[in-house]
Formats: sequence, structure tokens, C-alpha cells
Amino acid sequence: MDRNLALEVVRVTELAAIAAARLMGRGEKNLSDQAAVDAMRRAFDTLHIQGTVVIGEGERDEAPMLYIGEKVGRWGPDDPGIDIALDPLEGTNLCAYGRPGAIAVVALAERGKLLNAPDTYMEKLAVGPQARGVIDLRKTPTENLRSIARALERDPGDLTVVILDRPRHEELIREVRSAGARIRLIEDGDVAGGVATCFPETGVDVLMGIGGAPEGVITAAAVKSVGGDMQGRLKPRNDDEIVRARRMGISDLNRIYTAEELAQGEVMFAATGVTSSDFLRGVRFFGGGAETWSVVMRSKTGTIRYVQAQHRFETKPEYFSRQAGGH
Repeated sequence: MDRNLALEVVRVTELAAIAAARLMGRGEKNLSDQAAVDAMRRAFDTLHIQGTVVIGEGERDEAPMLYIGEKVGRWGPDDPGIDIALDPLEGTNLCAYGRPGAIAVVALAERGKLLNAPDTYMEKLAVGPQARGVIDLRKTPTENLRSIARALERDPGDLTVVILDRPRHEELIREVRSAGARIRLIEDGDVAGGVATCFPETGVDVLMGIGGAPEGVITAAAVKSVGGDMQGRLKPRNDDEIVRARRMGISDLNRIYTAEELAQGEVMFAATGVTSSDFLRGVRFFGGGAETWSVVMRSKTGTIRYVQAQHRFETKPEYFSRQAGGH
């Protein structure tokens, strides 16, 4: 994949973030999510790719746009074939209620290199580059925390673990506390939580727990891009999800996937903050425009770019009209 594509795709997340941010705090998560979807779909049409959405808003009968299998991009004869995993607004509730941590996110890989994850749950364990190679989902949380602490040359009590605040994690939370580690409970957005493990300034060392499987693939692309480590194991909730997983070609539901198996080959990752967090600042509006903060990562080189951009609405009214933003 051409390196310029990494900088082009950040425009996609920027436009989605601006559209969603316009509706921040309105208490209408579906409205802000739809605004982000609409903006992201239009932005993809500007990219010189033969793109296929492999992880998106759902199957075709569930989502009118950015559904699994949808073709995006210009599809010129010389454009590269790209598989896309996306979440136009990760953390819909966070945006709807003006809470920190909502992002717009896209991961790209060559055709056939992203796991077609079914819409089910996945148990996840992610760490940054310094703890690469020491995690193992077959071990207990306590054992993993001890291994991570040794790799980071710290006591377990100095680790910070991000966990989704869900009833299913009550036992995990008890064990992490017993191991002495600190916990940061998050309402939504475990992609941002997983990515945060790779950036020391966030203060996050580990992501643990069960979240969405599609989001696990996106997280793996980001973690892999900066040399971190991740493992994931599918956790279907019912027979229908088991059938869906098998229909998507997954025969071993107990398999533990590495980051490389979730997102193979060269991958690119871009995210733009919608609401501010330790990881990225959110969208800031000013007279006639908006300012965004994004990160772009490329696994081939390990390059991480932070992009601070100012957008003037009058220059591209087709993207920045209030109607386009969901009003």
C-alpha cells in the first residue's frame, strides 16, 4: 500500500469526527452515529482505492451504508485492492452525552488480510511494545499482570488496566484488584482503550476483558502498527452467533488469535478524536471551521504521525454543511 494512502485516509476519519461532534451532548446516539456514517461514506468516495468494507456497520440488511461487503473508493483500474475495518463513531454514548473518549477510526489492509470477525464478543488482552511477547490468554489475569509487570520493570501495583464497565467483568475486576493493579473503568470505546496501551503518556498499560469482536480487529491493526501485542478469542453469546461465525469461515471458536492473525501483512490505522481523552483531543469548533486532532500509523515502517488540522467550512460546503453534519 502506498504510504500516501495513510495520510489520505485520515481525511475520512476527520470528516466523520466533525459530523459526529456537531451533535455531541444531544443525548441522541443514533443521530450522531448516522451523521458520522454519512460523512465517512462520502469521504471514502474521494480515495483512489478499490475498497471493500469487511468490518463495518453490520450486514447489508442491517445497515444502509458502510455495510459488510460494500464497495467504496473510486475503483479506478490502477487503484489498489484494499480491505477496510471501520467504526465511524466508536463510543456513541460517549458522544451523545459529551463524555471523553469517542473517536472515528479506520484500519486498512491488503485484500484478504483482515479477519472477517462475526458480530459477536471477543475476549481481548492488549499491551504496548515493552510487554510484547509476554501475554497469554490461556493464563489467568493475575499471571498475565505479573508477566507484564516484569517486562515493564514495575510492581503489579503500578500497572493500570483498562476494562469495560460491564456486569460480565465483575469477576475480572475482583481478580485484577486482588493482584494489586489499578483499574480504569470505561463506559465504551475499547478500541481507544487498546490503542492507549501503546502510548506511555496515556498512563494505560493493559486492556483486558470482553468486547466486540469487530472492534478487536481494528484494535489489533493499531496495536500491531506500533509494535504492541494483542491476543483475542471469540466469545459467542448464543447459538445464532455461533452459526454466523461458522458461516464466515471460523471453525475453531476456541482459537486464540494474535494481532498478526487478526490483521495480517501491512496495515494502516487512522483515528480522529470526537471528544477529548488522554489519547486524542476532541473536535474544537471556531467561527467558520473546526480543528481536529488525529493519529495515523503504518505497520510497515512503524511510523506514528499526529495530525492537527484546521478545516474551513466555506471551502468544501459539500462536506461541511450542517445538513451533511446531521442537522
